[in-house]
Amino acid sequence: MSVRARWEAERSSSRGRHPLDNPAYASLTGPHAHFAERRGRVLRYPVDMAPWLALPDDPDAYDWADVAELAGPGQEIVLAAFSGEIPAGWDVTFDMEGVQLVDDGLAAAPDPEAVRLGPADVPEMLALVERTRPGPFLPRTIEHGTYLGIRRGGALIAMAGERLHPPGWTEISAVCTDPDFRGEGLAARLTLAVAHGVRTRGETSFLHAHAGNTGAIRLYESLGFRLRRRTRFVGARVPERLGDGQVVGSGGDSLREPTG
Repeated sequence: MSVRARWEAERSSSRGRHPLDNPAYASLTGPHAHFAERRGRVLRYPVDMAPWLALPDDPDAYDWADVAELAGPGQEIVLAAFSGEIPAGWDVTFDMEGVQLVDDGLAAAPDPEAVRLGPADVPEMLALVERTRPGPFLPRTIEHGTYLGIRRGGALIAMAGERLHPPGWTEISAVCTDPDFRGEGLAARLTLAVAHGVRTRGETSFLHAHAGNTGAIRLYESLGFRLRRRTRFVGARVPERLGDGQVVGSGGDSLREPTG
């Protein structure tokens, strides 16, 4: 099958699918397309922005070859909301069960204490993430969308913001509070404030959580999120050679995006 035929087949098959079934792919072919690094049908965010690599639905051997060339031999790839199988010969570095929750009646509202965070705040945001471990947050993650924070005594003590952006949807992410200030409801307030901004654009909020983080899931459900589906987050390491013996990074044929 030609590159164009494969691309058109993928576009046709994905039209009937929900954007949240493959949210990273929907984001990088939609509102976040200007961030996408592409090889063939495989896309990813810049590595200093997000770890997510996005595959089309039902990827074939050509797509996995493009994953290997895009990431490079020995590099780890991270797949969000993944439902497929990792090819033989690729080492799985983690396979984590997660949940996907969607807005089902959030009492979204602005927060009078929340301030918009910008590039100058990134060092403090990275330090807060280091203390709280809410999930991936990198030097350029703030470019995904709006991030709000709460300060006390001038110090950033809590934040939340936007990440994946499939058409019509925005993921709320990096929700975290300094351990010294937990129990004040700051995470809930910031989540609702970010959701308010999402709603004013005519979009709907969603989020992901580790399935084992039952405390956070209960909090989100109490705010008005509901479970949409269970999913997986998978990491895998690119092998030095693919199944056909091709050396990764040897400059093999690339499946480029069709033009026209």
